Amino acid sequence: MGSFPPITSFHFSVIFLNLGSDVDIGFQSVSGLSGTIDTETIAEGGENRFKHQLPIGVTFPNLVLKRSLQISSVLTAWCEDAIEKFIFNPIDLLVILHNDEHLPLHTWKVVHAIPVSWSISDFNAENSELAIETLELKYQYFKSIPEKDIPSPF
Repeated sequence: MGSFPPITSFHFSVIFLNLGSDVDIGFQSVSGLSGTIDTETIAEGGENRFKHQLPIGVTFPNLVLKRSLQISSVLTAWCEDAIEKFIFNPIDLLVILHNDEHLPLHTWKVVHAIPVSWSISDFNAENSELAIETLELKYQYFKSIPEKDIPSPF
């Protein structure tokens, strides 16, 4: 059996579908691609020492995206519409993990995302750090998609 090279997590891209072709997709980190199965405890009737855990649904955390602060972008305008004007336009997005030859290794489609938080890192004159903006998105679910089924982002 052959060995496979380890998969690194630092070469990835994020594509926002239906936001236009000029969406800046350079993020320094993405987190929140996980799901937890919620369960309900049911006591067995007549036999109180047995309890069963039954699955009742899946919970997904917020998707957290971090990048260098962008003053004016389509993505920032989408977030500002939600936070400042309370106008929500749910979108889908792709998170693509690439190999060292820039080819997609795996793609996840995040479905029906809306911004729920947008923050900017602290400003501090004593440090020479980039201003980082953090976008948090609530979404319905995510799924792995085969490369042949990846939709065009434009």
